[in-house]
Amino acid sequence: MTIAAFLGLGVMGFPMAGHLKAAGHEVRVWNRTGAKAKAWADQHAGVAASTPEEAASGADIVFMCLGDDPDVRAVALPLLEHMKPGSVLVDHTTASAKLARELHEAASARGIGFVDAPVSGGQAGAENGQLSIMCGGDKDTFAKAEPVMQSYAKAIVHAGPAGAGQLTKMVNQICIAGLVQGLSEGIHFAQAAGLDVETVISAVSKGAAQSWQMENRWQTMDQGKFDFGFAVEWMRKDLRIALEEARANGAKLPVTALVDQFYAEVEAMGGKRWDTSSVIARLNRE
Repeated sequence: MTIAAFLGLGVMGFPMAGHLKAAGHEVRVWNRTGAKAKAWADQHAGVAASTPEEAASGADIVFMCLGDDPDVRAVALPLLEHMKPGSVLVDHTTASAKLARELHEAASARGIGFVDAPVSGGQAGAENGQLSIMCGGDKDTFAKAEPVMQSYAKAIVHAGPAGAGQLTKMVNQICIAGLVQGLSEGIHFAQAAGLDVETVISAVSKGAAQSWQMENRWQTMDQGKFDFGFAVEWMRKDLRIALEEARANGAKLPVTALVDQFYAEVEAMGGKRWDTSSVIARLNRE
């Protein structure tokens, strides 16, 4: 049994922490909104802490699943002063590679391991314990964290040193942006041509056009329903991080930049909390 702390109980963190408890670990949780931490503790017979430091005190491993770089930095840097040497800090937040390297350095100075471990799979993946986790950090530290992360994962990959997990997640989001835009245009074209979209998808989904987005989102996209996954405002945060990294490393991301602007239009339409397949809505608007 591992003594674990989980900081951040959003739509991802709440079920992830639940899987840790169900796997037999001792879990203490913290959330900025204390009522959510209490609700988790009541549901899972765990412990709600009033501060991150209280949750992390004496823990073998501390998990974070927060919002953006400033949120992570504000919680993690003071927290390191209260973690015991030999423990591990795992950040599941999708954040910048620069921050991951900064936290790795700060943790190492105190004899604490650090793993940047952004996840893919969305709310459903978190609830079902079927997340894909992309990790960066020292191999020995990763080896400590991996068995515990198995509680909510279907796949865990060590991608390289600190920051590599975040860089891999950027690749994931770059690919999704292009895929969902292509699918949107394909469905929009089929609609405009008067084709039966179900028949079209049945035909093309058996060939090279097949994708997870096609299999899982074509029907709701055709129906104009967008309450089924990762929100536009979160995707824009992730694409911003990827585009900033690209400017630093010289990568050219013209399609990603364009799709980011399409999502900005969706936000202006009132869709910041719609799922990412809603990029089709800008094509179908009157």
